[in-house]
Parts: sequence; C-alpha cells; structure tokens
Amino acid sequence: QSLESVAVPWVSISLPRLTGNEPLSILPLSSQPEENVGRAHYKLCDRLKLEKKQRRMCRRDPGVAETLMEAISMSALECQYQFRFERWNCTLEGRYRANLLKRGFKETAFLYAVSSAGLTHAMAKACSAGRMERCTCDEAPDLENRKAWQWGGCGDNLKYSNKFVKDFLGKRSNKDLRARVDMHNTNVGMKVIKAGVETTCKCHGVSGSCTVQTCWRQLSPFHEIGKQLKQRYETSLKVGSSTNEATGEGEISQARPQQQQNPSTGPSNDPIPRTMDLLHIEDSPSFCRPSKYSPGTSARKCYKDKNCDAICCGRGHNTQSRVVTRPCQCQVRWCCYVECKQCTQREEVYTCKG
Repeated sequence: QSLESVAVPWVSISLPRLTGNEPLSILPLSSQPEENVGRAHYKLCDRLKLEKKQRRMCRRDPGVAETLMEAISMSALECQYQFRFERWNCTLEGRYRANLLKRGFKETAFLYAVSSAGLTHAMAKACSAGRMERCTCDEAPDLENRKAWQWGGCGDNLKYSNKFVKDFLGKRSNKDLRARVDMHNTNVGMKVIKAGVETTCKCHGVSGSCTVQTCWRQLSPFHEIGKQLKQRYETSLKVGSSTNEATGEGEISQARPQQQQNPSTGPSNDPIPRTMDLLHIEDSPSFCRPSKYSPGTSARKCYKDKNCDAICCGRGHNTQSRVVTRPCQCQVRWCCYVECKQCTQREEVYTCKG
C-alpha cells in the first residue's frame, strides 16, 4: 500500500484518484426491490471509492456501508460546526478538500483526526444499536469491584470499533514524514474517543438501596469529541524531520523558532515524545482570498464585535437590515400542542466585503 493511500475514506482517498466528489453527507438511499436488498450495500460500498481491502471489509457486513456514510456526515458537520466562526470554515466542496489533503496544514491534521474519530464513534454506536452482523454490545467488562456490579445495559463496543478502524486504515510506512504525521493525527482522533468513555450505572435493590448496579460503557457525545479536537488544533505542534544516526531512520522533531536555536549547534533535533497533540508540517495559508484551498471570506456572514475584523481580513464588512418573523411567546396547551405568536423584528446582518 502506497504512502498516499487511504487514511480515511472521506478524507484521504489515494491521492492520484482524488475526484473531489467523495461523499460528505449521507447519500440518498433509494428503495431496493426485495430480491436485491441482500446486496444493496455493495453499491454503497462502490460509491465510496474505497481501496480493495476496504471495499472487501465494507461488503462483508451490510451495516458497514451505512456506518461509513454516517461517519462521513457526522465528521463533516462537526468540522463545519467547530470552524463556523473561523476564516476556514471547513468548506470541503469541489477541489478544496483534495488540495488541502495534499498539504500538511493544521487544517489537514484536524481533518484526519475528526474523520478517524467519526468512524470509531459511529462503528461503536452501530454495534450497540444492533446494526452490525459481526459485533454487538460491549460484552467485555474490565471494571474494578465487579462483585458489586452486574454488567448490564448495552455498552458502546469500542473494542471492536478500534480493531475495525485499525484494520480498515491499514499500516503505512513510517519512513516518510508526511505519512507518519497523518497516521499520528489519525491515531489522536481514535485516542480522544477512548479517553472519553464513561461508565454509566443504574441502581437496583430494595428501596433503591443499590445492592446491585447495572453498568455499561458509553462514548462521549461527538460534539464533545469535536470540541476537544478543535482545542488540539489550536495548539497543534509544527514538526520537521531528522535522522537518527544510530538507526538511520527518520524521526519527528519539533520545529523551533529561529531565535531559540543555538547557532553553534544548529536546529534542535529533540524528538517529540508521544503526545495527544495534533501535528502539522507547514504553515497554513490565510484563507482570506479565494484559492485552491478555500473560497475565501468575501460575502461571509460575520458577527459584529465578535469576529468580523478577523474573518474579513481587514477589508471591512457590509451591514444589511432586514425584517424577520419568528415564533415567540410559545405555550404548551392541553392536550397536546404548542401555541406560539408570530413576532416581527428588525435585525442587522453583517457580511465581509470583497
């Protein structure tokens, strides 16, 4: 498998085959005749433009294709939500995504992480929801004080999900800096999911005495995962490569500001320890003007006194006044509907100048 092979199906298809049309939301599922239902998922797997091994994994369980599409949608929507106030607002239509993924920006690092996190999360949830043939609820408790607990409920199957995702993404060479950074960021997404697992318990017993507890493991909501990955994006480390003289193999090392380098020894080659930080290898563009990485910020909606100055890149913003009508003063009526008045108000909309 080449160094540029699939990292996640909706984020990094083998680069020579990138079309810019890879799905980013749940595809329309047309109704299938009864006799074709058994293999309907084959077509969905083919539409995802997967590598040979990935297509085989997709086809062998009818639930995989829909889970992949759910992960695609969830990851894309979360990316757009987390960057809704930024210059780069996760616009991935057309060639923007393909061009971003050929580079080593902070934004690329986030895409790898949120995509692997999305697949891990969606697969674990699909198992516990009974949508998969090859997995079910989490059935392998390793909690302390098991004598006081009765394992129950239906936990999210992170163990199966992690194994599936690792097999699905496959192994890549560790000699190419870009490939290793991409794999690191992919692993960060999976680790953030694992770190967010919580144990939920329900008490049983006379008068709620809690003599027995039913417990199960649940993943954090994906919004929380996205928030954590966005924080790691903000503190992403820029890295370079160096050569270990003992092994002859490349190592990842942190790129340090010029003034921190010792002129007598040259750049520092201290290897970065294992970290949950995202890594990038080159500075991001400004995303202010249209380019092959983004449509720029002209005509982008902004919020006065909050982000207009930053998003509009010093070009200023236009102000437009409009009248909007919204439901208001809503009350619940017995039984069983909500009654609202319609309130009209004038609001101002701010958009970046070109």
